[in-house]
Amino acid sequence: MEFNLADLFEQAVDHYPEREAISCASAEGTAVHRRTFAELDERANRLAHHLQEAGLGPGDRIGVYALNCVAWVESLLAICKVRAVCVNVNYRYVTDELAYLLGMAEPAALIYQERYADRVAEVLPGLPGLRHLIVIDDGAAPPAGPVPQAVPYEKALASGGPRRDFPPRSPDDHYLLFTGGTTGLPKGVVWRQEDVFFALGGGIDVTNGHRMATPEEIVTSGYANPMTFFPIAPLMHGATQWGLMQQLFKGNRAVLIDRFVPERVWQLVGSEAIQVVMITGDAMGRPLVEALDRPEAGAYDLTSMFGLVSSAALFSAPVKRRFLERFPTLYLSDAVGSSEGGAGGVAHWSADEKEGQGTVTTRPIGDSEVVDDELNPLPPGVAGRLARRGNIPLRYLGDPVKSAEVFRTAPDGTRYAVPGDWARREEDGRITLLGRGSSCINTGGEKVFPEEVESAIKSHPAVYDTVVVGAPDERWGETVVALVHQRDGSAELTLDALQAHCRDHVAGYKVPRRLHLVPGIERTPTGKPDMRWAKRIATG
Repeated sequence: MEFNLADLFEQAVDHYPEREAISCASAEGTAVHRRTFAELDERANRLAHHLQEAGLGPGDRIGVYALNCVAWVESLLAICKVRAVCVNVNYRYVTDELAYLLGMAEPAALIYQERYADRVAEVLPGLPGLRHLIVIDDGAAPPAGPVPQAVPYEKALASGGPRRDFPPRSPDDHYLLFTGGTTGLPKGVVWRQEDVFFALGGGIDVTNGHRMATPEEIVTSGYANPMTFFPIAPLMHGATQWGLMQQLFKGNRAVLIDRFVPERVWQLVGSEAIQVVMITGDAMGRPLVEALDRPEAGAYDLTSMFGLVSSAALFSAPVKRRFLERFPTLYLSDAVGSSEGGAGGVAHWSADEKEGQGTVTTRPIGDSEVVDDELNPLPPGVAGRLARRGNIPLRYLGDPVKSAEVFRTAPDGTRYAVPGDWARREEDGRITLLGRGSSCINTGGEKVFPEEVESAIKSHPAVYDTVVVGAPDERWGETVVALVHQRDGSAELTLDALQAHCRDHVAGYKVPRRLHLVPGIERTPTGKPDMRWAKRIATG
């Protein structure tokens, strides 16, 4: 059987045309925009026909530059329908960063919200291949500078026919996801659509490892009791794209919000009867759970919510415990995976969890393995690199050197994706994720994974947020440095007090040797710490 993303969505439309597919709300609390599966399909068809009439088709890259909105979803689907390739554009980029990403992606078209028109106008001269623009009217103030010659979004839809009469598609059609950017420039991961479906799109059930045998199997799983799922992060982030698409393929409903505001999230959980919320670690989890301590929290109706899923960033044990104190029966899980390696598994977490600070232990999903530098599988108890074979990406876009480092071939001819995560296989076959290899600190020959130390620090009552990095040290090579955002109203935290606290949670060589108190932890829009900023503070 063959799997293509547009085909999977259209299959769901045919099964559940009148079901509501998406609802998109604003953080300000204005009207929620809704689409049934049939409405979403028709509007995507219209945009797809417009793209075809503009000369766009298989293999052409088309950027989407917008906050979460219905048009983002319609654009993604329309691009897939014509076998083009969607480019996810980070809306927080300044001009130089935007120019770099679009220069790397070389899009033939760009769909953008009017609020970003000034920035689009700035980068256009350096993008000779960008031949078609579509602008989404988002109610923003008129641009201050020259306005790019763009087709209004609704006019583009009106010009295209509603029929679903596209040529056959292929499982070899490409899917592109720009990822990273916390420690360097973003990288575009190029996938075959069938491979990314099995790695990230629900082709393998992360709760039990079952692999879908036919496209029909995934859509029929949504016949009874359709679920409402709320991925909070931006659609420009892979976790939300795949959280959305997995639900659409099953006939479930997804709720989106244009910006993260904790109080608005809880309002929507009640008004939209949301059952599962997806966050990106502590960056969203901590403000969400702390919002429930405020007086207005009594007005929230949270009876519909039974699940909380975290992905893509550290979800520390102290924050997990606070959720379970609020919601004792909550299904709380921590997803392991990456844009390059796919979903590695989902670990269910309970209040009496005995895992170490900052680690996640899960049954491996798909063809995951812990290997040494030569791609040899390691025995239980030995730390190595987390690798995946089978459904893995083709390459990084335009970067053969990095592609060769991450997508490697073993002596027996097996291709692996080795993104850099450190892990350990346990005696029972489960895998414990230890941390990102790129951020691992080598202090006196000992490996320190920042996630473990961060989780220990966050359990201190005076700490609101933290990031841990390595800094050069004459004696040890590197030393452990903690950047801490203190909780308002707490007494000033000292290094001695922090060290004493950490020694109760982690080994002595992992305890921070330096402390920087900062007014806030700078993070990317997806909730990951900005490691370039952190390194500047730690080494300054």
